[in-house]
Amino acid sequence: MPQLSLTTNVPVDAVVAADIIKDCSRALARLIGKPESYVLVSISGSVPMSFAASEEPAAYGELMSIGGLGPGVNGKLSASLAEILEAKLSISRSRFYVKFDDVKGFNVGFNGSTF
Repeated sequence: MPQLSLTTNVPVDAVVAADIIKDCSRALARLIGKPESYVLVSISGSVPMSFAASEEPAAYGELMSIGGLGPGVNGKLSASLAEILEAKLSISRSRFYVKFDDVKGFNVGFNGSTF
């Protein structure tokens, strides 16, 4: 159950948000090896944010997954997400952090139970 939350100080309209969500969902499913039917992606724009003492366009992401994360894939995920944000929102790759969290299934609720 990969879940990605993105936050940025760049305004994000509904059309751009839909494109980013779609592109991120596909990338996560492909790189983590999970069905896209379990992928959840959200994005919040226009959030006050400072990165390196600057309010230039920046973003922060948190990616949680039950398995599928690790040294071999995290760099690919970071590159793919940074590429999407750069293409869609003109956020430089050097102004994007992403936190990876590989969790145990019993710590994730879904459909009234846990995994």
